[in-house]
Amino acid sequence: MIVSTRLGELTLVASDDALPGVYFPHHWVKPMPLGERVTSDPVLSEAARQLDEYLSGVRRTFELPTTLRGDDFQLAVWSRLAVIPYGTTTTYGEIAAEVGGHAQLVGKAVGQNPLSIVIPCHRVVGKNGSLTGYAGGLKRKQLLLDLEEPAEVRLF
Repeated sequence: MIVSTRLGELTLVASDDALPGVYFPHHWVKPMPLGERVTSDPVLSEAARQLDEYLSGVRRTFELPTTLRGDDFQLAVWSRLAVIPYGTTTTYGEIAAEVGGHAQLVGKAVGQNPLSIVIPCHRVVGKNGSLTGYAGGLKRKQLLLDLEEPAEVRLF
């Protein structure tokens, strides 16, 4: 299912009763074979609704049935990505120190995350806080990080 969002079109993929993929146009890693295209599916409809809420600033976490396919290292990195709190960032090196491996290997696994936004790989930045690669492009990464910035507290 292709949904229009403020980030552009996203391709949502369902398999059985779970969501294995959320992809940007020109995503580095292509979706698994899509098979039959559907326009109505409970998992896809719920994923589209929650993505809309997230991008509208109403939702901070996702409550979706997901499924991931990858090697042990990828799964470890993606599991670590899934627990990066809303509004915070971490670095490739910090993840590498936690799961093992080198920052470059972590970067490769992050780049292969099949559940963009839902597993928040946009919250991973370079060692000096710089924006580095993102399958959706750096403009989208910046937009997602800006969306999660805490609002200023104003005292009246």
